[in-house]
Amino acid sequence: MSRIGRMPVAVPAGVTVTIAEGNKVTVKGPKGTLERELPAEMLIEQKDGQIIVSRPNDLKRMKSLHGLTRTLVNNMIHGVTEGYEKVLEVNGVGYRASKQGKKLTLNLGYSHPVEMEDPEGIETVLDGQNKITVKGINKEKVGQYAAEIRDKRRPEPYKGKGIKYADEVIRRKVGKTGKK
Repeated sequence: MSRIGRMPVAVPAGVTVTIAEGNKVTVKGPKGTLERELPAEMLIEQKDGQIIVSRPNDLKRMKSLHGLTRTLVNNMIHGVTEGYEKVLEVNGVGYRASKQGKKLTLNLGYSHPVEMEDPEGIETVLDGQNKITVKGINKEKVGQYAAEIRDKRRPEPYKGKGIKYADEVIRRKVGKTGKK
């Protein structure tokens, strides 16, 4: 059996989970509401403050969906209680970020500033001019938007300039050596 799929998901106080037909799961919590349609083959049931995901048979497809379904439900519950955040750092001389309303403006050494609009349900917070925090309740959207911001100028290995995740380690390379 799937080690992760077997574990029950605890539903904290203040969170309501509704399982509709076709495995449409709605999770309401203090930070908001998340809705997702999960694989219809999985059996999702709510018993005394816990959600248990079980699979109908041991086919390879069912085994792979078992842990996935349980993790998706867990991520939804975590999202509406604590939320998710990713921290990005802007490194480089003259590289900076600024924010006006829902518009994030990045100066990354291009001839023009790069402007990005915050998607719905996601908020970017600036800490100084070189730290961007992407916050939201949907783990997938937070990760996707953070990756899109990073893609505007990926960190390069020689000087380490660019936008990187706060926990990311850039492998540095040695530059050119002079000819003697």
